[in-house]
Amino acid sequence: MTADIAPGVASVEASRGRLVRGLAARLGVLDHVALALLLVLAAALVAPALLTPFGPLAADKAHILAAPSAQHWLGTDYLGRDVWSRIVYGARATLLGSAVAVVVGLVVGTALGILAATAGGVVDAVISRVVDALLSIPGLLLAMVVVVSLGFGSLNAAIAVGVSSVATFTRVMRSEALTVKNLTFVEASGHIGGRPRYVLRRHILPNSFSAVLSLSSLQFGIAILWISALSFLGYGAPPPQPEWGLLVSEGRQYITSSSWLVIAPSVAIALTVWAINRLSSTARMGHDHG
Repeated sequence: MTADIAPGVASVEASRGRLVRGLAARLGVLDHVALALLLVLAAALVAPALLTPFGPLAADKAHILAAPSAQHWLGTDYLGRDVWSRIVYGARATLLGSAVAVVVGLVVGTALGILAATAGGVVDAVISRVVDALLSIPGLLLAMVVVVSLGFGSLNAAIAVGVSSVATFTRVMRSEALTVKNLTFVEASGHIGGRPRYVLRRHILPNSFSAVLSLSSLQFGIAILWISALSFLGYGAPPPQPEWGLLVSEGRQYITSSSWLVIAPSVAIALTVWAINRLSSTARMGHDHG
C-alpha cells in the first residue's frame, strides 16, 4: 500500500514543481517590479522603522512644506512631518483594513453562496434577489451608507467595504457551487450514501473555492481604493493617523504650492493596486497553463 501511495505523492510534488518553475519562467520585468513593490510593502507592515528614520507624527518646524530632498525624500507636510514616513507607516492602516474587508466579503459571501446553491428553492430565490439588489447599488456608495450606519473609523470603514463586496462573492460562489453540484462524481457520491454535509465538505466546497480565491486578489485592490476613498471623504481613519486616503485629503489644500503632498500618496495607492493585480493575473495565467 505504501508503494502505491508513494508514486502518487511523487506525481503531485512533480506537478507542483513544474507549476512553480513555469510560473517563474513567465515572470517578466514588470512582474519583478511588482514583486519588489510588494516586498517593500511587506517590510512597511512588519518593520516600518527600517525604511525611514523619522516617525509618522514627528514634526519639524524648521522644514515645513519642504520640497523633496536627500533628507526628506518626498518632502514634508504643513507641520513638517516627513511624507515618506507617513506613507510607510500609513501602509499598515490601509493594507490591514483592506485585508479585513476581503475576509468579511469572502467569509460571508462564501457562506451565502453555498447556502443558496445547496438549499435551492425559496432560500436560493431570496438570497439571489437580495444579491441582485445589492449589485444594483454602486459599491462605494453602499460602503458609505454602511460606514455612516456603523460610525466613522478605520475598522468600521473596513467592515463597510467588506459588506459592499459580499454580493459579488455570493454570486461567484453560488455559480461555481451549482456547477460542481451537478457534476457526475458529486451526484454519484450522494447516490452511494454520502451525507449532504460530507458531499459539501468533501466535494462541492473544495472544487468551488478556487474561483472565489481568485476573486479575492481582485477585490483586495478594489478594497484599497475604496478604503482610501472613505478616508479621503472623512469616513475612515481620523487625523493625525497616517492613512493613504487621509494623506491625499490633507494635501489637497496645498496642491498648487506643494503638489508632492497629493502626488506621493496617490502614486503609492496606484502602484500598490497595480502590483497586486499584476501578480495575481500572472499567477492565474500560470495556474491555467499548469
